[in-house]
Amino acid sequence: MSDLVTVILAAGKGTRMKSVLPKVLHQAAGKPMVQHVIDAARLAGARRNIVVVGFGAELVRSALRGKVEIVVQAEQLGTGHAVRMAEPLLKAEHGTVMVLCGDTPLLTGALLSRLYEAHKKARAKATVLTAIMPDATGYGRVIRSATGAVEKIVEDKDATDEERKVQEVNSGIYCFAADALFSALAEVNCDNAQGEYYLPDVLSILREKGEKIWAVAAEDYEETLGVNSRVQLSAAEKILRRRKNLALMESGVTLMDPDTTFIDADVAVGRDTVIYPFTWIEGASSVGAACVLGPSSRFSDTKIGNEVTAQFVYAHECEIGDGVIIGPYVHLRPQTKLAAQVKVGNFVEVKNSVIGEGSKLPHLQYIGDCDMGSGVNMGCGTITVNYDGKEKHRTTVGNGAFVGCNTNLVAPVTVGDGAYVAAGSTITKNIPPGDLAVARAPQKNIPHWAEKRT
Repeated sequence: MSDLVTVILAAGKGTRMKSVLPKVLHQAAGKPMVQHVIDAARLAGARRNIVVVGFGAELVRSALRGKVEIVVQAEQLGTGHAVRMAEPLLKAEHGTVMVLCGDTPLLTGALLSRLYEAHKKARAKATVLTAIMPDATGYGRVIRSATGAVEKIVEDKDATDEERKVQEVNSGIYCFAADALFSALAEVNCDNAQGEYYLPDVLSILREKGEKIWAVAAEDYEETLGVNSRVQLSAAEKILRRRKNLALMESGVTLMDPDTTFIDADVAVGRDTVIYPFTWIEGASSVGAACVLGPSSRFSDTKIGNEVTAQFVYAHECEIGDGVIIGPYVHLRPQTKLAAQVKVGNFVEVKNSVIGEGSKLPHLQYIGDCDMGSGVNMGCGTITVNYDGKEKHRTTVGNGAFVGCNTNLVAPVTVGDGAYVAAGSTITKNIPPGDLAVARAPQKNIPHWAEKRT
């Protein structure tokens, strides 16, 4: 079993975000930034993840409930102080503690795994994750010895001209031997301008004791970037979506224009699916194989089967079966289930309904709170009248029923198997199987009416 545990720092307010929401809960590619960090830690083999919360603690706790261990930093007194808040939970740990930042959503499991393995191989007491920045201005520089060990980390403002030429910077992510970490933390003081306890001071303390401090450089500096503003959040979002789109295309999905296709990080898409521009697939959605989706469509928390065709659609919290054809201009609302081979045509809204296999809603319908069988044909302009002003009621339509154009089905009502409804009817009573229902006034022609009108 891995000896790796993580402490994820998520207590900060994120003042530059200008938000009432804790910074780490702002979403990137469909999930909170801190969740990206937790997922990367798990992929790296962490067997425990401890999140230190502070500002908006209850919001963060609620978002992560059941996923991690939580400790509270009531006063934000620096990164060293934040890690010390986790010490009571780590008293029995004698392996590796990896300290992560909750606002670094671009981290990957592969990178954290490489950091952990390098730390173990080097037999170091501390290992720093670094990055080679194209422009290192403002970052703390990592100064190494000839052997590759870390001699010091010097802040930009304190660096010499020669040190400022170094492009390797401190990412703020570390691996520590647990015993060495908390022993050194006990010696960290707050004798600085901010009156805070800084985690990097641990490195200096360990160095003074002659302990080995190592560093591992990320192959791609983008993976280490933190988010402190909405501008940086937008940049991280773009990188995450680019990664997702590249991975999908490499797995056999066609994206007509990746720059205008937006797919959340955890969405699965089957091979040979084609996605047209301006399509969003979000949340807990999944897409089967050989589908054609878009353009200008949005699917949120929706399960889509194989060989589905959908264009100009908004669907949320739905299930769409194999071979379904949808659109254009369709709204599928929550708790809608479309069985295989259903057709939903233009200008149709379906809500909280089950539509049976092979049934057709060709155009201009509202179908709400309906249990529909298989092989049903709903005529143009048909609606289920599901609301009586106080409560919603359900409509049941049996297998093979045929409902004529411009029909109102006033719920609660049942249309039996194989029944027919004449066009223009308002149905308020149940229709037995195989019957024809006609519910409209008889036609009356008035002779010479036009002549009299003039």
